[in-house]
Amino acid sequence: MTTAGWVWLFASLYWAYCLFWGIKGFFWARTSARWSIAGRGLPMWLFLLAATATSFSGWTYVGHPGLIAFDGLAYGFASFYVLTIPITATFFAKRLWMLGKRYEFVTPGDLYSYYYGGERGWGEVIRLLIVLIAFLFSSFYTAVQLVAAGQIFNITTGVPVVIGSLFLAFIVFFYVGAGGLRSTAWVDALQAGLLWLGIILIGAVVLNHFGGWDAFMGRVNGLGDEFLTVPGAWDPSFMGEAKWTGVFQFTYMLSLMGIMASPAFHMWTFANRDPKPFPWQQVFASTLFIGFALFFFTAIQGLGGRLLFQDGAINFESDSGVVPAIIAELVGGPLAGVVIIGALAAMQSTGAAYMGTGGAILMRDVYVRYLRPDAGHGEQIWIGRLLVFIIVAVAMAVAFTNQAALVLLGGLATAFGFLLYVPLVDVLFVRRFTAPAMAAALALGIVAVVVTFAPTFGVVYALNLHSAGWGGIVGFGTAIIVTALTKRREQQVRTDVLEIRNEMGTWLRSMDTPTETERKWRRVLWFATPVWFIFAIGPGEVLGNNFVSFAGLPPVWSWQIVWWMVGFVMMWALAFKAGLARATQQQIERATTETQPVVMEVGLRRASRPTSGAASSPPGGGGGS
Repeated sequence: MTTAGWVWLFASLYWAYCLFWGIKGFFWARTSARWSIAGRGLPMWLFLLAATATSFSGWTYVGHPGLIAFDGLAYGFASFYVLTIPITATFFAKRLWMLGKRYEFVTPGDLYSYYYGGERGWGEVIRLLIVLIAFLFSSFYTAVQLVAAGQIFNITTGVPVVIGSLFLAFIVFFYVGAGGLRSTAWVDALQAGLLWLGIILIGAVVLNHFGGWDAFMGRVNGLGDEFLTVPGAWDPSFMGEAKWTGVFQFTYMLSLMGIMASPAFHMWTFANRDPKPFPWQQVFASTLFIGFALFFFTAIQGLGGRLLFQDGAINFESDSGVVPAIIAELVGGPLAGVVIIGALAAMQSTGAAYMGTGGAILMRDVYVRYLRPDAGHGEQIWIGRLLVFIIVAVAMAVAFTNQAALVLLGGLATAFGFLLYVPLVDVLFVRRFTAPAMAAALALGIVAVVVTFAPTFGVVYALNLHSAGWGGIVGFGTAIIVTALTKRREQQVRTDVLEIRNEMGTWLRSMDTPTETERKWRRVLWFATPVWFIFAIGPGEVLGNNFVSFAGLPPVWSWQIVWWMVGFVMMWALAFKAGLARATQQQIERATTETQPVVMEVGLRRASRPTSGAASSPPGGGGGS
């Protein structure tokens, strides 16, 4: 059988699996909550796999090794996103789940509008800003993934990119629209395994081509310094493009931390039956297993791609062409089928998650909130499906008419996601910022990200800081300044909102007070975690240029491996020993029984808030798996 035949065979089996879960989900998702957040019933193992697949997109599979081929090991520090993506969830996910369970929040807009404005005034402004961020994530960012899937499918099958992209987009739309988040999770579970296996297989093929580890390391160590060293701790005089200094790397990582702070992952958090899978996903699935694949096999692909290019064995013009060139020249037969499906899985897993949650957010926070507050289950679900279709249609239209705009808007998405650190830190921990301050922080943060990312304004990556860093600086800075100016007035005129915040804060503190042992671990980690950030992905990484070499690895690669292992221990300590992500059975039982729903699934958007004690869930608010 030809390589194309193997690809078609594996693709057909994969698509059959996707369609099966779309059909199965169609008959299961009979309520709005089931379609939007899986009836709050995702089991532990399913979330563990699905969240991992969603976190690491087609960029991990194709773009990441491609940039290593172009920029060398200085960019290779980006592999630490196996840790910086899930550390967001380590900080926030458990507490976010508790609030979602108690108050029956469906979307992040529900949470922040209620907390900051009692679903009025500034709270609704914040809701709409989050809808905007969600739309950017769910449309243009996913379109980049789907177009890339069409391009890599074209390599081995010859199907035109436009036709392939549209067909693959239809497959994703079908199972996402039909079955909602639960169907997406079941497909993502398979995609997680395919992504991990594909990365390792491609790296192994490259390693075998060069004759094994020792021969490959000998060739790698012969590359120039521009591929094997970090260009410096910081270069504030540099701007206009990426220069992978330690400080730029750190601010770039803030952008990737925005993935699990995004509106989509708020909904994935709400969708869990309980928070038990959170620490296991963060520490083992992401940091350990995906980390192993990236720090070894993705680096092998990238540096091996550079060597293959120098040898004339492959040819490419951009970072996105490196992995496709390797597959086209070195991988054939059934192995090609596996790695191509791995690429499609990596790209579709992210697209599906953001498409589905984007449609649900638009449906709940715009259509139901402002147009049809009494819409029933069926109407909400079908409108959600229509909005998913519109998201895909708009994104694909831009993809095929203005590729430059698509890349720009897609690249902005994760930086926008980091802006949600501002309300997350405030709602879950500090509880200090006012509603006008939060609205201004999100709005001006969006402006700061756009201005420092889009070439139009001439300040791309000003001071050698990534746009996510500028968004964070402006966002938190604005929140602090505007809070100082508006605190007294808010205390005078919005006592109802202050009561809401005090009640939520008091309950959350009573739920999640650390034990004495956890306090000791947290005191140590308050020091250890910033140290790790400085030396693993910050200005201290420049010390790797003169680090020891082991197993034939260049010093910088050895430095990365050591700090990955240290980071794994740190994540284990944060998630389990310090109790930031691990929930006790008592906490789960309290969150489940002490419900106080403020958002109705069907009918009036606001339920009357009970004054004390527990309240039963609204009709249709739950649901099994």
